[in-house]
Amino acid sequence: MAMDARRTAEATGLFLNAPDRPDFHQTVVEYVVRQYPQPNAEVPRDSVIYVWFEFGEGEGGGGVREPRIPRPPTGGLQRELDEPGDPYIVSSA
Repeated sequence: MAMDARRTAEATGLFLNAPDRPDFHQTVVEYVVRQYPQPNAEVPRDSVIYVWFEFGEGEGGGGVREPRIPRPPTGGLQRELDEPGDPYIVSSA
């Protein structure tokens, strides 16, 4: 969360910058979704760590979600249409 990220950065002598949140100093309950440099990377004291609270275009999420596109037709099972001129027409009852 934002407040945990700030607290950890202050305790380790780092600075945080949130490019997608100009009001970062007021952000409390938002979750960090990515950061640069990556977590556990060694950086010098007084370094700036960039954190983002929203995924960018084409990023993130939990992988592929159903239903996929194209979606299956609605309305349940459907029978195949008869060919034009078919001598064995199946009547719909």
